Amino acid sequence: MDATTISQYIEEDAEYVCPTSPPPKQMVVEEAHGCITKMADGREYLDLIAGISVNSVGATNPEVAAAIKAQVDKMMHSMVFGVYVVPVQVELAKLLSEITGPNLQHTFFCNSGTEAIEGALKLARKHTGRKKLITMERGFHGRTFGSLSVTWREVYREPYEPLLPMVEFIPFSDIGAAERAIDDETAGVIIEPIQSEGGVRVPDDDYLPRLRQLCTERGALLIFDEVQTGFGRTGKWFCGEHWGVWPDVLALGKAIGGGLPMGAFMSSQEIMSTFYKPPLSHITTFGGNAVICAASKAAISFMVRENLPDKAVERGEQLMDGLRDLQKRFPVVKDVRGKGLLIGLELEDAATTEQFVHDAQDRGVLMGWSMYAEATVRLAPPLVISPEEVDRGLSVLKEALAAVSQ
Repeated sequence: MDATTISQYIEEDAEYVCPTSPPPKQMVVEEAHGCITKMADGREYLDLIAGISVNSVGATNPEVAAAIKAQVDKMMHSMVFGVYVVPVQVELAKLLSEITGPNLQHTFFCNSGTEAIEGALKLARKHTGRKKLITMERGFHGRTFGSLSVTWREVYREPYEPLLPMVEFIPFSDIGAAERAIDDETAGVIIEPIQSEGGVRVPDDDYLPRLRQLCTERGALLIFDEVQTGFGRTGKWFCGEHWGVWPDVLALGKAIGGGLPMGAFMSSQEIMSTFYKPPLSHITTFGGNAVICAASKAAISFMVRENLPDKAVERGEQLMDGLRDLQKRFPVVKDVRGKGLLIGLELEDAATTEQFVHDAQDRGVLMGWSMYAEATVRLAPPLVISPEEVDRGLSVLKEALAAVSQ
């Protein structure tokens, strides 16, 4: 693409596309494959954020693309609820039940992780007949009214208030706070097993098992938001498995679609049957669309065959070891934490972090930082990243850290 065309796209983007952040965009993306994103000016970048944990099987995965093309030739859309059996939807739901825990055999498909959270919150209130929702400080669950109501940072909630009533925020990984908050009015407790936007914060080892016990004892549904942590990202199929804990409701998104927009929430037949009374208590137009289900089925089948959770462990150890070596060399690095290929690199302050991310980008590596922990860079590359690509990324990060340390 020539420079004039690139400039025209940048200008028209500013004129016609609603911005989500103040600075004007300057990079025009042309294509992406595996862990590499190519811009219209010919520059190639190593992607260490995977479209925010979406492209776990690699960007434009050939098997996912082939499944999409095959399904498009058969049928793009039909009514997805209440009337027809959609074979690929059934096959996907069965596949999900095989990789998740007990009592999660029923899946409701939707269009995004945020929609999955909305459905999970509605399910908790409808099933229990209670109203109160417990959520976590520094937690992030989305930007629609329900999901925003259980999202922590006030600067994002305040402009849209009043939001859902009877929502209480408690400290993350504080079992005493949970014991005080969960009572006979609590419909559900929603938590990310590892907080992503909160700065890749990992709970104490006894926290989630005890939280599971509290919810069971007090009749509240435990909801895991695994939109970012699911599908092998942390080295297990689902993050709660690190502590042997399964929720009553599992909310999914991002990587589930293989690069296409999709979300889902799963629960037991007993709990999900709440939505049958009355019929159509919770429905969707596009959730479970055949093309998206074909993409998801291909992506998850690829994850299973290639054993991507184990690869996340291997490449995560390589990346974490390399980052900890950099921590020893550069005092500007304050902490390295995470599991698998969800890693937080905490620097000394937000300004240094922003400079570091931009410097690494100028050197050919794409990263992102955490919305609720501005000094923490979040690394979440595709799970198919190779050892050589990890080394390439570490080399660039070393150069960027040297630059910001001067």
